[in-house]
Amino acid sequence: MDRRTFLRGAGAALGVPFLPSLARAADPKPPMRMALMYFPNGVWEKSWVPEKTGADYALPFSLEPLAPVKDDVLVLSGLDKPNSRNGDGHYAKTANFLTGMKVRQTTGKELSVGGVSVDQYCASKIGHLTPLPSLELAVDPVISGIDSNVGFTRLYGSYIAWRTESTPVAREIDPRAAYERLFGMKRPDAKKHEDRRALLDLVLEDAKGLRGRLGRDDQFKLDEYMDAVRAVEKRIAFYSKPDPRDWKAPEPGDWAPPAGAPKDHQEHVRLMFDLIALAFRSDTTRIATFMFANDVSGKNFSLLIPGVKGGHHELSHHESKKEKYEPYAAIARWHVEQFAYLLGKLREVKEGDGTLLDHAMVMVGSSISDGNRHDPNNLPILLGGGVRGGRHLAHPKNTPLCNLYAEMLRRMGTPVDRFGDSTAPLKLEG
Repeated sequence: MDRRTFLRGAGAALGVPFLPSLARAADPKPPMRMALMYFPNGVWEKSWVPEKTGADYALPFSLEPLAPVKDDVLVLSGLDKPNSRNGDGHYAKTANFLTGMKVRQTTGKELSVGGVSVDQYCASKIGHLTPLPSLELAVDPVISGIDSNVGFTRLYGSYIAWRTESTPVAREIDPRAAYERLFGMKRPDAKKHEDRRALLDLVLEDAKGLRGRLGRDDQFKLDEYMDAVRAVEKRIAFYSKPDPRDWKAPEPGDWAPPAGAPKDHQEHVRLMFDLIALAFRSDTTRIATFMFANDVSGKNFSLLIPGVKGGHHELSHHESKKEKYEPYAAIARWHVEQFAYLLGKLREVKEGDGTLLDHAMVMVGSSISDGNRHDPNNLPILLGGGVRGGRHLAHPKNTPLCNLYAEMLRRMGTPVDRFGDSTAPLKLEG
């Protein structure tokens, strides 16, 4: 049987996870995947950057949630985006998070982020191997208009994935819509919304036929996979119904979640992460991007983090005041906790001679280091998964962030001489 096997039903196709029974002799190993994730407003560096380098380092406050997955994570410091040193404090630094090139100041007519983003470059090389070349997810809706304070279009703060220097890639913020896109499900007429059938119900007959042709170990893996799909289906179905419980309107600076998404911000993020895990597990795509929030996000975390009051962007302008930098550090810690959640989900899945996490690279970071200074140097970057983790690697000052991207492209099987402003692939094993 061919590795590219699907369970098919009426208007749906569910990719089968990596199973030895289905692997071709020429393709006996699982593929490598790549997820690139962004959070806004930088970090309080004193609670982020470890004091020691190498393996003998202690996790500072904002990185403490990494403890369960520390051995799978590299803490990278010293990385820089030189082309972001000019321009405004945010938009000129976020729009090129994955390109590394100079952002053109514009009110929206002539967008330019200097080049294609690393995810889309990779998708142009290997995207034909999977049903979806890439998957772009977010939580906040796209914001247009002009930030009159700096003269930049707000579109720059809503995208990190760019198909060309002037063409952003649409992101999906609705979990159900993302799920349907992943598995090729045809969206029924709005009047028949209540007649939607679950994906597993559509492909169940095909799954039974495939299961009978598998060995016992692969039968167990297939059952485990189907259970994971069902669990996500149930959560999406739950959040698609009106919530009978009272819930508060979004705090100032927050955006109301789309219909069908959890009202709770953390649940929304984690449901999107579960979709990324399913996408990688089913080989529906090998490339994903995720935005925790748009640039200059004023999201209020008071309902998620005890003691935190005020918007994220406001707190990032901490002025070295304890009453601001402590909650600011706690918000960075919350983002790291969600990153660790995704790594844990990937590590739970046995694949080939290791786990799904072993066959993935998951990067998370921000486009500025300290939110008060808006610096694009010494960026807060974590890389988990298919690398030798458990270390803090401090790189020389002004090392281009694109050096990391060049190395990730090499490991994805799409090497380049240069990417963006890279000077050489970043050494991660030294």
